[in-house]
Formats: sequence, C-alpha cells, structure tokens
Amino acid sequence: MVTHNRSFAGLTRSELAALVPELLLCGHLIDRSGMPHTIGAFGREGMTQVAIEEWQVSSPVYTRRMQDALGFRGDGVETIFKGLQLDIGAPPQFLDFRFRVHDRDHGEFWLDHCGALADVEPLGGEYVRAMCHDIEDPTFDATALATNAHAQVRPIHRPPREPADRVPVCAWRVTIDPSHEPPPVPRNADIVQASVAASVPLSPIDPAEEGASDYAGPLLSDIRFADFSRSALIRIAEEVCLQHHLLTMGFLIAIRERVDEERAREIGRKQFAGVAGLTSERIRSVLGLSDDAESLATVLDLHPALNPRQYVGSRIDAVDDTVTLILDRRCGGVADRVWPSLLTPENLDPLDALVRGVSPYYECQVIAATADELAVRILRGDDAASEATEVALTRISTGSNFAFADRGIPLPLTVV
Repeated sequence: MVTHNRSFAGLTRSELAALVPELLLCGHLIDRSGMPHTIGAFGREGMTQVAIEEWQVSSPVYTRRMQDALGFRGDGVETIFKGLQLDIGAPPQFLDFRFRVHDRDHGEFWLDHCGALADVEPLGGEYVRAMCHDIEDPTFDATALATNAHAQVRPIHRPPREPADRVPVCAWRVTIDPSHEPPPVPRNADIVQASVAASVPLSPIDPAEEGASDYAGPLLSDIRFADFSRSALIRIAEEVCLQHHLLTMGFLIAIRERVDEERAREIGRKQFAGVAGLTSERIRSVLGLSDDAESLATVLDLHPALNPRQYVGSRIDAVDDTVTLILDRRCGGVADRVWPSLLTPENLDPLDALVRGVSPYYECQVIAATADELAVRILRGDDAASEATEVALTRISTGSNFAFADRGIPLPLTVV
C-alpha cells in the first residue's frame, strides 16, 4: 500500500512552478462550469446576479489572504495589481493583464488577450455586456476594496469590441481618492468572513530557502513562478486552492438564496463535476502522469477539491489497481458547506467526473460512511464511461486546452 498525504509538499520546486498557473486557470473555469446550470435555473439576468454576488463576497477575503501570505500588504495601486496576478479571476496569460503605474494612487491595466471574452463573444452582445459591464463594474471594485476602500476601477474602453478585433480588448483606470465613497459591504460578506476558509492557517514559508519567499519587491510585468522558493510555491498553491473553495462558497450562498437546499446541492454538484473533470486532466497532463492507479492517487492528492489539506481532510491509499479515498467529514470544507460537503454516499457524481479526468474506466464505490468519514473505493472497470455532460459543457471554454508559454525574465514596473 502507498499512502498519498503529502499534497503539494510531495512535489519538486519545478513541478510546483508548472502546477500553480494550472490551478489559477482551473479556478477561473469554476464559473465556466457553474454558469450554464445557473442560466438554466435563473436565466441570463439571474446568472449575472449570481456571478456578481459570488465574486463580491469571496475576492476580498482571498485577496487579503494572498497579500498576507506573500508579504505585500499595502494600500496603493501596486498592491491591487499584485493581487490580480495571483487571483483565479485573472489567471496569467489566459487573461493577459498588463499594468502601468503612474503613482501610488493612479494606474491603468489592460488585457492584451482575454480568454473569458473569447468564451462569451460567440454568445452575442448581451452576454458580453453582462460580463464586461454588469459583472465587472461591481466585482473589480470589490477586489480593489480589499486593498483600499477608496479605490475605484473605471473603464477606459471595454467590449463589445468596435472594431470586432480591437486590441487591447479592454482597458481600465484605477484611482484612489479619499473623496471616493466606499461601496456598500455586499450582503452575505459576513458569512464568508466568518468561514473556516477565511482564517485557516496554511503552510509557512521558509525565508532561508533558495528563491523568492515573498512578493514584497517591485510590481513585475509577469509573475514567473519558477523564481519563488519551494515553500513559497507550496503556500501559493494552497492559497489558490482555497480561492476555489471561497468562490464556490459565494456561488452556493447565492444559489441557496434562490432555491431550496436540495436544488442548490444539485446545481452545486453540477458545477463541481464540470470543473473537477477538466482539472484532473490538466493536472495529469502538466505533471506527465499516466492513467494507472498511482497516477490517479497523485491527481487526487493534488486536486483543489481535496486541498489544502488543512481545510479538506482526506487520505488516499493506492494498492495495485485500486485507490481508496477517505474524506474527513469533520473538516472545514464540510463545515463551510462547499465541495466536500456535496459528496455523499447517495451521490458521488462529482467524484466520478474527477477520477474520469484521469481515465474514463474508473468508477467510485462507497465502502463505508459514518458521521466522521466517507470512504470510497475507486476501481478500474471494463467499460469506458461516457464523458459527463457537466464536463462537456465546461470543455467549451477556450481555457480547457489553453497552453502557458515561457515569457522569460519579467521586468519590474516602476512609476512612469
């Protein structure tokens, strides 16, 4: 028997540097997974409102966590821009943010490429306006609010694009001014702030290790994750996984306000399943894994649905062709009613989608369930399962096959 319980601590520095941007991108795909089902339940306008609410309550919490983890707390535009570079709302290159800093209180950013726009432009102008106007206006301000209550993010130009191939696709101005009235605290922000996820302690960073242990220096044109130390990358990976759970928390809070608990859990499982399958595929690919039981155990060990371990208690055992997952039902992820809480003896659909991202031949079987633990055996069957509808819908996103590029040494961005 081989027990997998090291999570990101089991990876090398170079493996972590390759995995972290994948985790950021997969966090962005959470919305691509959830929104088709939200549209089905509430229509386009209802989907828009859910998206606004989920990002408003989650992004300030996880933004401050990342600032504290990497030591770049501050109250100026540089701090806001650094936070965006480490945010699942702005995965590097897929949403290609470029920055200009004029002074502490003034700056601009623009997107040379926007994968999110590429996903919605084929749906027509109403969906583009919903994302680039209705959703971005309040959620950009909410993210900036984590740094300075008097920060405002306002468009210079934005889609719908005129002409249709206009680049940059959008541009925004950030201004900090004491005369700016802070936006009201979003409804339900207190729920997220009081969650286990908001305050769970994660792995410490060792400042003596080779590589950067923080982001306290100048704002860089790009983050090159290979420049961070191994322990810093472990902490970044854990924080990014926590961002997944916090965004899902905001999503489920908004859904639960609109439907009963049974229907909310149904929508939540569909969102979970869609992104879980694609995330498994991308983890397997970036680490060059196969589809055997050992590879499956490794994917489970690193999957954001089951991380960080301080928040989602689990153990993964691999014996021959069989993998066993034991989920601690007393963990923070269950208490916060996010992804782990949606796995029950009666419904393992998201876990089925997750393991079939490694191989369509895997199937999950409950072997024990108590108030404290859920034990699931994962076996290789004789027949390949069809791809889950939820995964197929998420795969429509251009993020499903997006490839990251090495951009070389990043440049420090100084005041112009």
